[in-house]
Amino acid sequence: MFESKAGILYIAGIGFFVLAFVSNALVPALMYNDLPEQTVEELINSNLRYQFEDLARRYPDSFKEAYGESPGGEAEHDAWWNEKCAEALRYGRKLYVGEGCWHCHSQFVRPVSNEEQRWGPVSRSAEYQNELQRPVMFGTRRVGPDLSREGGRRSNDWHTVHFFRPLDLSEGSPMPEYPWFFDGSPDKPNARGLAIITYVQWLGSWQESYPYYEDYVPSRERPEEEEDAEADNEDAAAEDDA
Repeated sequence: MFESKAGILYIAGIGFFVLAFVSNALVPALMYNDLPEQTVEELINSNLRYQFEDLARRYPDSFKEAYGESPGGEAEHDAWWNEKCAEALRYGRKLYVGEGCWHCHSQFVRPVSNEEQRWGPVSRSAEYQNELQRPVMFGTRRVGPDLSREGGRRSNDWHTVHFFRPLDLSEGSPMPEYPWFFDGSPDKPNARGLAIITYVQWLGSWQESYPYYEDYVPSRERPEEEEDAEADNEDAAAEDDA
């Protein structure tokens, strides 16, 4: 076998397959084996809560029909919003999978080709250790943009119009219309529409750079030397004034 080029290529192919399996599957599985898997309830954050409550403000009748009304009492009120938000997330993910959104959209920013300049921070393994990534929504191709950093980029109003008639906002878009997410018009999203928008607004909501992502510049902590020098200057100025 090793005396022919075909045999050498065959063995090399098997070797590269084993190497890829070990480096991309086995090693990460062992590295993150102890990382706890988050439930949907644990995934709810203030950014997502804001978007979910914004849906209630913008579409009160549709929201009330889908989720009812919040009870009185501060503790009960907060628990109710989190419960309904988790309910919408679970349903929204089912719709995302069932409608085949993952055929055209990825949820994985790769560390190649300067993707972080287009989509935001490179994806990390911990982001996929949760209930909504079982199975993971890496996708199969990118007919449309990557969505792993979509949350907060656009308003809920934008998403309702885009789901109802994509071409109204994206010229030449191949995305199909989803009229069954609405009761006749984009200002009347039904339970499906509210849920899928909640799910999309969740994507990336946990990022520090939310909602600017690739344009985000973290604040720089000043070195202690600069702070000490500034304090000395202030003390000197105070003495001069005295």
